[in-house]
Parts: sequence; structure tokens; C-alpha cells
Amino acid sequence: MEMLQYSLTLPGRRRGFHLITPEVLRAAPGITRFRCGMCQVFIRHTSASLTINENADPTVRRDFETFFNKAVPENDPDYVHNDEGPDDMPAHLKAAILGSSVLIPVNSGRLALGMWQGIYLCEHRNHGGSRELVITCWGEEI
Repeated sequence: MEMLQYSLTLPGRRRGFHLITPEVLRAAPGITRFRCGMCQVFIRHTSASLTINENADPTVRRDFETFFNKAVPENDPDYVHNDEGPDDMPAHLKAAILGSSVLIPVNSGRLALGMWQGIYLCEHRNHGGSRELVITCWGEEI
């Protein structure tokens, strides 16, 4: 079994849900070496997250943001952790709900995503800054 690991620094993005599949693929060219395997993408932050979902219609991304803002509102007087502003604790909660990594099968040198699936960076901060990812691929080589 072969294993490869890459680092990717994403530039800062506005709050919302952003497709990053092409950036992940550019950062991890060794995926093409695997006949059968796995690819884990991990985000090294606690106020942003990753998920896999619809990659075609941008209204899905807007609706994700609407849902999470309703489910985890800012300025809740019960939140104690607000050192970095009203989006601080909600960002941590949203990241905990969505998670810090995605695991994707690799088949014949390609991510085995469905036709309408893409990897999202979920930016939960108003000014989150750059985000660091670790991409680890392993499996049986072609």
C-alpha cells in the first residue's frame, strides 16, 4: 500500500459554502497513481469545516448558509465564548456539526464522487482568513 500526503493553503474567503474540489485535485496530483484507495481531506481549524454536497446549483450553497444561520444564530446571550466577536461561538458550533474532514474513495486514479458532488469549504467566520488543509491519499497503485 502506498501513502501520500499534501498540504494546501486556501486563500481567505467570505463567509459561506465554497466548492474547492478543483483546488484539492491540483494540490494532490498523486491521486492519479491509485487504482483503488481513499483520500481524506482534513481542515486544521475549529471555525471552518468540510462537507460533500451538490456541486452544480449555487442556490444550494446559499440555502446551506441560510439554514446554519437559523440553526446556530449569532448574538445568543447564552454563549459565553465570544472573544472574537458574535460569529465566534456560532462558527465553532457549525464546524462541530459539519466536521473537520471528508473521506472519499479513489477509483482508477480519480475521486469517486458522484456526478453532482463536490467538496465544500464551509467558512463560518465573517473574516476567517486563509485555511490550511491536509490531504492524505492511500491505496493500491495502478
